Amino acid sequence: MKQGKILIIDDNEDVLFALNLLLEPYVEQIKVTTQPERIVYFMETYVPDVILLDMNFKRDAISGQEGFFWLEKIKKADPNVVVLFITAYADTEKAVRAIKAGATDFIPKPWEKEKLLATLSAALELRSSRTEVQALKQQVEALGAPEDTGFEIIGESDAMQELFDTIEKLRNTDANILILGENGTGKDLVARALYHHSPRAGQVFVGIDLGSIPEQLFESELFGYEKGAFTDARKDKPGRMEVASGGTLFLDEIGNLSLPMQAKLLTAIEKRQIVRLGATRIIPIDVRLISATNMNIHTMVQEGSFRQDLLYRINTIELHIPPLRERGNDILLLAEYFLNRYSRKYKKTSAGLSRDARTKLLNYSWPGNVRELQHAIERAVILSDGSMLKPENFMLQPAPAGKKAEAEELNLSVLEKEAIERALRRADGNITRAAELLGITRFALYRKLEKLGL
Repeated sequence: MKQGKILIIDDNEDVLFALNLLLEPYVEQIKVTTQPERIVYFMETYVPDVILLDMNFKRDAISGQEGFFWLEKIKKADPNVVVLFITAYADTEKAVRAIKAGATDFIPKPWEKEKLLATLSAALELRSSRTEVQALKQQVEALGAPEDTGFEIIGESDAMQELFDTIEKLRNTDANILILGENGTGKDLVARALYHHSPRAGQVFVGIDLGSIPEQLFESELFGYEKGAFTDARKDKPGRMEVASGGTLFLDEIGNLSLPMQAKLLTAIEKRQIVRLGATRIIPIDVRLISATNMNIHTMVQEGSFRQDLLYRINTIELHIPPLRERGNDILLLAEYFLNRYSRKYKKTSAGLSRDARTKLLNYSWPGNVRELQHAIERAVILSDGSMLKPENFMLQPAPAGKKAEAEELNLSVLEKEAIERALRRADGNITRAAELLGITRFALYRKLEKLGL
């Protein structure tokens, strides 16, 4: 199997022709030149893995000084590139000096085919190893902290079971996913679940909150920059897309991107390549995209505030996370989960939730969704005396005045129907539980359902 990109520099065109002919069956790509002045150009545009460099050019055919001069230029441009000297005048002193300067080995003129191929194979393996180590270092530096929050996705409602089934169906795909849902529904947890159940689970997961990045920093964060690209660019920094290459990139709050930034993101996705700020070298990328937003992105497309072509690129599959108010008894499942977690964290002994507390949690609309429930339970555990949690332990926000006024304008039959439908959703279709939430008997609820045609 062919592998690696080779650049050969020699002042003798016959040598270039012979090496090209010999190596072509074994390597992926070969470029040759008689002009060492073009080395940096080739390194930026071609990005070779191994460079075969003539040690002696015409104006100085024996000392090797020109070879050492260009070796220094090469190592400055890319410290990880592997350089093999080509020379007919190798000696021990030059060999030691060359290794100290950064060369890996010599290829003598004339060469032996098998020895040359073995040397080149070892050089390509060394390049691969150096690249992997450098990538890992950059990933660690760019990520800074582990991404996993330690929280689980919990739910037994029909909507959540459907979501779990879809995640399972996507297990062996690399499709781009768009996650839609209100704030606090757990879009980041779903993104990590998709990652853990994907073919790229063993690779890096990089998340970026696009809603928190100022527009002027978007390119440097996503695409990276070279040293000197701007005033504070004191060293090279890979962007999130480059770091995520081979793995998964999670673009949270993608609906916040301005149209110019959407265009730049689309170009990177379509071409599968980026260029760091201040650089000319093209960097190929291979990422699986998972995006998320709490906005109505389809309405944004109709209004012209989100590009339709970008939407097509990011939503091969769309996942909708239901709001907590529509998940019925999941509210209590989550409450118990958070209660156990925070009781352990704060070393509290809790007897659980009282019946009235459960009713209060089920009747609340949870505008902040799971995140609001999590904070409400944590606060209740902290302030409790260690006994069973009661309604007064939960300081829930009242509904906004505007929503109350809107409800008061509806007629009674509409209000009754909406209340029954809401109760059935929260009870997951359980008639007895729904009747309990409404404060009526099962038989009364049956009569109302029949009357309303539900």
